[in-house]
Amino acid sequence: MTIHLKIWRQKNANDPGHFEDYTLDEVSEHMSFLEMLDVLNENLIKEGTEPVEFDYDCREGICGSCNLVINGRAHGPKHKTAVCQLHMRNYSDGDTIVIEPPRAAAFPVIKDLVVDRSAFDRIIEAGGYVSVKTGSAPEANLIPIAQDVSNESFDYATCIGCGACVAACPNSSAALFTGAKLAHLNLLPQGQPEREKRTIAMVDQMDKEGFGDCSNHGECEAVCPVGISISAIAEMRKDYLKAVI
Repeated sequence: MTIHLKIWRQKNANDPGHFEDYTLDEVSEHMSFLEMLDVLNENLIKEGTEPVEFDYDCREGICGSCNLVINGRAHGPKHKTAVCQLHMRNYSDGDTIVIEPPRAAAFPVIKDLVVDRSAFDRIIEAGGYVSVKTGSAPEANLIPIAQDVSNESFDYATCIGCGACVAACPNSSAALFTGAKLAHLNLLPQGQPEREKRTIAMVDQMDKEGFGDCSNHGECEAVCPVGISISAIAEMRKDYLKAVI
């Protein structure tokens, strides 16, 4: 099938950027979305044109690198599906696909579709860990944890840090990401000693990075490729309020 592409091209964060149009013939429905972009770049290289920069790594939906906005929706049309798991069978012959990077001041464009998401790293560095002594690992069953608590913590831990929540939020809020990283640790017994300190540090760092405030639109949960619940934000707000009072 023939696919028309409208792709954002931008040399660096200071370049104003623009859309460029491309057409690909003989696109197979069995191609993944990223494979389709690979074919485009192969054609551009053969033509002596600079290829489109886009981010990816695992191509298995677990690393969060493929944070593209497709036709205005983070990660494209399929619910709970990262771009790398999206296939061209979801499109029809003659379709036009608009591809752009996430739009957020805290995610400056590096080049084309690649953005700098190191703001997420700095939020984690502020407190997204449990302090333990070095040495041998503790016995796995040393601290009993209720199954429902373990399951809920694991659900929040599945956040892949892709930034879809930021891209979808009209305020460019990172509340779902930060809330998930907090809830993952704050629910567990091992996370209790540093719970208040962790919550304040990570929320304050989120604000320093320039992300907007959450206003409960719920778009973040709707586009999250792993289905992180917006309840993470409620847990974060509850813990933060307890910590500062």
